Parts: sequence; C-alpha cells; structure tokens
Amino acid sequence: MDLDQRKEQFSQAYAKAVSSVAGYSMMRPDVDDDSIDRSIAERGGGGTVHSPRVDVQLKCTSQSVFHGGALRFAIKIKNYNDLRVSNVLVPRILVLVVVPGDDPNGWVSHSEDELALRKCGYWVSLRGQPPTSNTGTITVSIPRTNVFDPSTLQAIMSRIGNGGLP
Repeated sequence: MDLDQRKEQFSQAYAKAVSSVAGYSMMRPDVDDDSIDRSIAERGGGGTVHSPRVDVQLKCTSQSVFHGGALRFAIKIKNYNDLRVSNVLVPRILVLVVVPGDDPNGWVSHSEDELALRKCGYWVSLRGQPPTSNTGTITVSIPRTNVFDPSTLQAIMSRIGNGGLP
C-alpha cells in the first residue's frame, strides 16, 4: 500500500477502536459517493430516537495542522458540500486522525500491557456551513477540544438519540 492508503486504513482502524470501546457498531457503505466512509450505530438506545446513527467522513494527516486552539485542514469541495447539507436524516461528521509523521512504524506502539494508536482524532460537524466559491479545496477549522474518543462519541450518540445534532 502507498502512504495515503495506509493513512486511510489507519483512520478506519482508529474510528473502529473508538466505536468498539464506546459500544457501537460500524458499517461501511458499499459505495462512497456521498462522502460517507463509515456509519456508527447504536442498537436501541435510551433516547427519543430508536437506534441513533451518525455518518462519518474519515481523513488522516501527518501535516502540521495545529494552529492555536484549532486544527486547520483542507478538504475537497465535494466533501465539504456533502458534509455541510442540513436536510439529511442521519447527521454527518468529519473525523480527522492526526498521525506523528509519514513513517507508519511510529503510528502504533505495543507491548504485553498496551496497544497505543498514535496520535489523536478530532471531529467536527460542518452541517449548515455556508457555500463557498472555492473550486478545489476549502480549509475547515476543528476545535482542538473536539477529541474523537469513546466518551465523546457516546455524548454525540446521546444527543442524536434525543433528537439533537452531534
């Protein structure tokens, strides 16, 4: 696999690990024509919406994306437009996984006591963002506080399960 394919696979593994620990299942659409790489679903749930779900676009980067309290990352206009729509039944989020460089050997460390995926994932909802006149890419801002971890995913699913947004 080339480096971009490895990043893609790593972001999927990261999201799968977070979803599994949080207690949710992940599904993969047969075709990614709507900027959705994975769907995360809860069976049942305790909210007003039965079996809440969130659709996820996954990205992975080794670039320096930290700028103060936010991450700034360029995505394709198609992805931006697909993720910013507000008239979808299933809410959508972007998850950006940041890895510590272009050497995949540094992305995972393990021992008999620990398996660590390095570095971290962050999420943002682009729902309702304005259209852009850009034609290639647009840089989105992700608050550094929006860490994509099991407790955050559970909070997202709880909000969706109660009829809210991520």
